[in-house]
Amino acid sequence: MKKVKLDIVGLSYSQTQSGAYALVLGEVNGRRRLPIIIGAFEAQAIAIEIEKMSPTRPLTHDLFKSFAQAYQVEITEVLIYNLVDGVFFAKLMCSKDGEQIEIDARTSDAIAIAVRFNAVIYTYEFILASAGIVIEGNDFLFLENMEGITSSSSSVEESAPAPTPVSGYQSLTIEELHNKLEKALADEAYEKAARIRDEINRRNAGK
Repeated sequence: MKKVKLDIVGLSYSQTQSGAYALVLGEVNGRRRLPIIIGAFEAQAIAIEIEKMSPTRPLTHDLFKSFAQAYQVEITEVLIYNLVDGVFFAKLMCSKDGEQIEIDARTSDAIAIAVRFNAVIYTYEFILASAGIVIEGNDFLFLENMEGITSSSSSVEESAPAPTPVSGYQSLTIEELHNKLEKALADEAYEKAARIRDEINRRNAGK
């Protein structure tokens, strides 16, 4: 079967499932997007690695990476290989001493591990054809269209409390924002840290 290479193009709060997050994978050199609803912990794990934040203690996916590297196991590829009743199935393609091993994994965990190993992400053409959404331009804010694709996936993902809006930080000075960012990282409040960083980046972009 033909495989299609994917990149991470978006990660945001889901507008179709309260407390969930939307991970958006995009077809490399193409316009199709594959939206996947994931849990809060996995969303945090993906976001802090993409943003290159440094947690005070290793997260579960960081522990997996350290454990794998200690035994010379490399993750070379993540393959999203099936879609059943709205639930995506994935596996890790591992390599050790020239031997190839496949490990079944939840898609959200597989992506969180992939970003730590710089592993490529693939899916099959039939999955993109059935669950992908064609986007004009670079805009991926189409969360209102995701409900029919992802409504069944909530049964295998954790939920999270509704997040605090970013607007709560608009009254703070840039110095206060940096202080709150440092405290949020120290407290391992990664959702809060990501929102503060978004506000800092928004102000910097406006200069």
